[in-house]
Amino acid sequence: MAILVADVGITLAHFASHKGAPLWRLHAVHHSVTRMYGFNGLMKHPLHQAVETVAGTAPLLLIGLPMDVAALLGFSAAIQVMLQHANIDMRIGSLVQFWAVAPGHRHHHLASKSDGDVNFGLFTTLTDRLLGTFVTGRPTPRDGEIGVAGAPDYPQAYLRQLTEPFRS
Repeated sequence: MAILVADVGITLAHFASHKGAPLWRLHAVHHSVTRMYGFNGLMKHPLHQAVETVAGTAPLLLIGLPMDVAALLGFSAAIQVMLQHANIDMRIGSLVQFWAVAPGHRHHHLASKSDGDVNFGLFTTLTDRLLGTFVTGRPTPRDGEIGVAGAPDYPQAYLRQLTEPFRS
């Protein structure tokens, strides 16, 4: 149940990060890579990570989230983001309709504001379905088709990326 509650909160924060400029500047760090790989799921601006963590865990903390459940949720989220960004031929059949892993999430990383604003979910496609942002069946994006839309010269060095959101 904790995964489902956290999934809704994190997905809504992720969606908001694509719609509002202040959050987008922080979230763009995550989109700065030009090829998918598992560890990209862990590469985030610390302030944006805090926003998503609060959005996903605040409801759980308010109802008294046990420490062991919190630990399992954190572990599950870390594994999930790596599966979601993995550069492997993941054939999961009809599970792609429900489980938010690489085959669906790759479309989210397209360097196109219109084509990439889809598949925001961390664990499931549930919230995307409610938001009308779930897509499947598109051709798999290739290297060079992902990144930050309109910013082909986005900094690649992580320390520079940490200051980039505050430059504009």
